[in-house]
Amino acid sequence: MRTVEEHRAALVGLVSALPPVTVPLSQALGRVLAADVVAAVALPGFDNSAMDGYAVRSADVNGATPASPVVLDVDGDIAAGDTRRHELRPGATMRIMTGAPMPEGADAVVPVEESDGGVERVSLTLAAETGRHLRRRGEDVRAGDPVLRAGVRVTPGRLALIAAANVAEVTVAARPRVVVLSTGDELVPVGTHLDHGQIVDSNRPMLVALVEAAGAEVVGATHLGDDAEATAALLADVPGEPDLVLTTGGVSMGAYDTVKEVLTSSGEVDFTKVAMRPGMPQGAGVVGPRRTPIITLPGNPVSSFASFHVFVLPVLRALAGLDPEPALVPAVAAAGWSSVPGKVELTRVVLGPDGARPSGGQGSHMLGALAAATHLAVVDAATTTIEPGDAVHLLPLVGQD
Repeated sequence: MRTVEEHRAALVGLVSALPPVTVPLSQALGRVLAADVVAAVALPGFDNSAMDGYAVRSADVNGATPASPVVLDVDGDIAAGDTRRHELRPGATMRIMTGAPMPEGADAVVPVEESDGGVERVSLTLAAETGRHLRRRGEDVRAGDPVLRAGVRVTPGRLALIAAANVAEVTVAARPRVVVLSTGDELVPVGTHLDHGQIVDSNRPMLVALVEAAGAEVVGATHLGDDAEATAALLADVPGEPDLVLTTGGVSMGAYDTVKEVLTSSGEVDFTKVAMRPGMPQGAGVVGPRRTPIITLPGNPVSSFASFHVFVLPVLRALAGLDPEPALVPAVAAAGWSSVPGKVELTRVVLGPDGARPSGGQGSHMLGALAAATHLAVVDAATTTIEPGDAVHLLPLVGQD
């Protein structure tokens, strides 16, 4: 029986990183940067006003107070977007809008609230020192500076920064292409009338959603019955040229475990037991002339879900050129629970303000607890009891808010 770490290492060893791709900024949201983003322009690109008010030479308003205002001529207006170059003469001011470029000679801004609002002559009541209400060119970002580092995900805020830095294209991690196959005669599509002994195929839509939430691309999603000939034909030449094939079901010790039957004969896929619960039966190898990596997951939905986070997600990250090691979140247990001895226990939990607690019944068939969970608590094989207040390590679930 393999440990979780041994099996994960074996799976990651099946793949090599795909080359990064360059995409326009409009397609970058949610992608992971594969190279630093370097600013093409300074931010701000020019000295500009941080307030609506009056651009001044600070020496000209020295000593101004509400009781003793300084009165200056107003030599015109500068609006945001004004591309002309202005020069402020000594002893005068110019009305200026927020974001508008500062005139040459001006070194401060008096907000309109500190004036009588004059348009030809104005009384100013603030002795604005040099730099007051002024945004200096490049004070946020200098041209040529990296604004984002490789490895971060492009969020809306980061996308705005990239756009402001005048970068039209970014280099991002590749999106692995994945085919999802669910197996079993007992499965029927969602929305179908169920005859006795039939169950809805929840694994296929679940895995499709997990793959997409992980940032990969689903290029095929099919259901296969327990037909060895049809299964062998499909796996011999998987359509869509995927980088990874995921199957679910047919990998245990049953008489109708077709996936295991077909792939064992190829000699290219190994089936093993992993010391974990849920998700003990696992398989992995390569299929077809392209030697496409394949991971065979258990058919139980909870087992398949847990296995995706522990094994498939690291492989997708490795394909994308990212660190495959799971990033565990430290927490404390808000409630106690028991764990099976000798196996890593993956407990579905909800992380709240008081810590982590089981999200419901932990039977491998219980989807209600799965739907409510926010994390998997990874309990090591030597621990059999978690007590309230104990330190726990949590694996965040893909696609959570």
